[in-house]
Amino acid sequence: MTINFTMSDEQKKLQHEVRAFAENVLKPVVAAADAEPDPLKGFQMTKPAYVEAYKAGIAMCMLPKAYGGGGVSCVDLTIAAEELCVVDPGFACTVLCNGLGLMPIAWYGSDEQKDRFLRAATSDPTGEYLGGWTASEPPGNPAGTANFDIPLPRPAGVGLIAERDGDHFVVNGRKYWPSSAGWDERGVNAGTLIVRSDPDKGGTEGLSALVLERDTPGVTYHTLDKTGHRLASNAEIVFEDARIPATNLLPGAEGNGDLVINRNFAWSGPIAAIAAVGMARAAYEMALEFARGNTAGALKPIIGFQNVGYVLGDVAAKIEMGRYFSWRAADYLDKHDQHAELVGAMNKIQVTEMMFDCVYKCMQIVGVNSLERKAGFGKILREASVLPIYDGGNMGMQRRRVHGILADPLFNPRAIMEDEYVEFGKHHETIDTVVV
Repeated sequence: MTINFTMSDEQKKLQHEVRAFAENVLKPVVAAADAEPDPLKGFQMTKPAYVEAYKAGIAMCMLPKAYGGGGVSCVDLTIAAEELCVVDPGFACTVLCNGLGLMPIAWYGSDEQKDRFLRAATSDPTGEYLGGWTASEPPGNPAGTANFDIPLPRPAGVGLIAERDGDHFVVNGRKYWPSSAGWDERGVNAGTLIVRSDPDKGGTEGLSALVLERDTPGVTYHTLDKTGHRLASNAEIVFEDARIPATNLLPGAEGNGDLVINRNFAWSGPIAAIAAVGMARAAYEMALEFARGNTAGALKPIIGFQNVGYVLGDVAAKIEMGRYFSWRAADYLDKHDQHAELVGAMNKIQVTEMMFDCVYKCMQIVGVNSLERKAGFGKILREASVLPIYDGGNMGMQRRRVHGILADPLFNPRAIMEDEYVEFGKHHETIDTVVV
């Protein structure tokens, strides 16, 4: 029996349909939206394309079929995501954040919560429904969420406090970078919010997850102005005595918000990796076309020179490496109940960093002309630079997760090769979080 890397007819059809959407619906709005100085207006300019993506089944394709979603496999999601990311990974991030915000409800929610929130997400007649993922917090001393699982009480680690008051949680604090501002800075329709539900316990015990809904009183949003992923909405969110119903607490995530973060960023690992593949693919195809048609003052196109051919050959090979590792990580998720805390992190780290280097090498082939805005490389470089530092930064929670598992004396170093399930538990957390 061989290991098959060939897409099925259904997967080829999915790839073709998403590519057609990306080229014909999304691409025409990207340049103007990316150039819009007002980040909220730029994001709003993508709404018609998003509505088309929703109606085509792309926007909620990752949600379970039982609740009206597409029920696509993680491998299929990765194939589709590459086609979106080649055109604009920021827009793809908006789609991804539906998964980041709503898949925790599928994993950790009650039947009533799944029925309520997931069905609403997949049955919006306007096609504007957005899910959101609200975890990251502002930097400070101490503050921020890179060390979210530090085993110390406040003020270390997550600072958004949710205190139980009868039938509600009263929430106070700030979040920074979440994908939760929505189309109008009134919030997304619904999404997962990571809170410190017990201020006296550290990140491995004191974190939980609530469902944050649009127009929750006491919550205000301010869209952030970014250099990359401008077509994704990220925000500063301020909670001032915001009251969230206790029925919005995800029961499986009570005291396990740390595991939600780790699982979510492992689930999205192959998507971030394939986004990097998409960026490198776009740069490579542009550089190859340039090399075939430009002499740089010589007597024949520069594709005939060794240094150009060697560099582009290396880039092409690395793109294939990145794609197959992404498919492999997605396949691992599909085989292991959407758990891939080790493989997902490894995939995200290595591919996003390798592809960033590929994009720059393509710019070197084109030379100084790659710096001109109309060449398009500047936007690709901006987008590629985002990928290693977002979605759980590589130099932080992603590498720490890998380190935590490898440091376990019971870890089998051949587990991935043998396709074994590598379980991630609280005992794998906190490594590197306390400086001694």
